Amino acid sequence: MKNNLLEVSEYNAAGYAPVVDFQTWRVAMLNYIDELDADKIDNFQCHNESDEVFVLLSGKCILFCAEVDEKNNIIEIIAWNMEISKTYNIKHGVYHTHTLSEDAKVLIVENRDTDDNNSPKIMIDDIVRHRLVKITSELWS
Repeated sequence: MKNNLLEVSEYNAAGYAPVVDFQTWRVAMLNYIDELDADKIDNFQCHNESDEVFVLLSGKCILFCAEVDEKNNIIEIIAWNMEISKTYNIKHGVYHTHTLSEDAKVLIVENRDTDDNNSPKIMIDDIVRHRLVKITSELWS
């Protein structure tokens, strides 16, 4: 529904989609998508120009942050098992990724111009991916 007073949006398909863009900011939804299963994640991403806020609305989501060395090798992974309705602010320049349960719904707030041009990625190997799977198993068992 859209009119002069109120715009109401929803997104129920798989993956990520912006639902509101205004001036410099964006609100998006992230729903379960199988490419974010821990055993399928292939990269960590950072945003050079802005923080990114995540709010778990339903289901389960783990935020993974990576400490990297000067050559962008991942040296440590820190994981947060998100709690519903809490705000998690990933600071700009921090490499991160996430995994979601099949019933998960996550609200994201970020700069409207956040895209691949200002969000470099570190591709991960099987060793790092196995660490993500192990962490997920430990937190969700």
